[in-house]
Amino acid sequence: MITVQRVTKVAGKYLTRAALKLRKALGARATRGCSACGANVIGFFRYGDNGEWGCPECGASPRERLMNWLIEQGRLQVPTTGAVLHMAPNETSLVRRFSAAADYVPADLDPARYNTPNMRRVDLMELADTDRYDIFYASHVMEHVPDDRAVLRNIHRALKPGGEAWLIVPLWDKSTEDGSFDIPPRERERRFGQWDHVRQYGPDFADRIRAAGFDLEEVDVSSIDVVPRHFYALEDRLFRARKPVEVAPR
Repeated sequence: MITVQRVTKVAGKYLTRAALKLRKALGARATRGCSACGANVIGFFRYGDNGEWGCPECGASPRERLMNWLIEQGRLQVPTTGAVLHMAPNETSLVRRFSAAADYVPADLDPARYNTPNMRRVDLMELADTDRYDIFYASHVMEHVPDDRAVLRNIHRALKPGGEAWLIVPLWDKSTEDGSFDIPPRERERRFGQWDHVRQYGPDFADRIRAAGFDLEEVDVSSIDVVPRHFYALEDRLFRARKPVEVAPR
């Protein structure tokens, strides 16, 4: 659906990306870096309200750069002998990293939208696996599902004991506001920031994750030293949810 908001975002993206390309051609010095592709860049292009959103070389978003930085620093580990379910795999650098897993499953409700090899159709509302995955990754997915509480329970069941769900969602400072697909698309765009969203999350997303049975660590970008945070233009918050390992009774 074409809306004024979407057109404005896309126009800002292409204009600022073109400006960066021109500055590079004129000899501007690269003083920043992209943790997704490893390139040195002169800056990042705008998308929406974020003036340093995208890498001009690979297009990586702040949350993609954050995930790459956390993995590179060893704060997150991709299990090479394990199983990874990667929902909505449109971040090329993370497809490459997660593909190191022996059982890598890239998936989406509409897999035809992606060029990633071996895509599978997965409806998180119907996810029925039990104790299969070591890692579940979903970035900006949960705001699209009709019933996020049911999906969180499904993810919990699908993970092995000790497995982790790495979740990133759009956040505001207020409480989570829920909607449904019965709301007209333009009204959903007004309320939730995008026409195909059915909720806008607040910090209380953490409560929903814990209610599904997870232990939770929140990795907010503010906890990262200001030097790498600025150099890579890192943003966002990772909700790192861990399925507890049950201790056998003595």
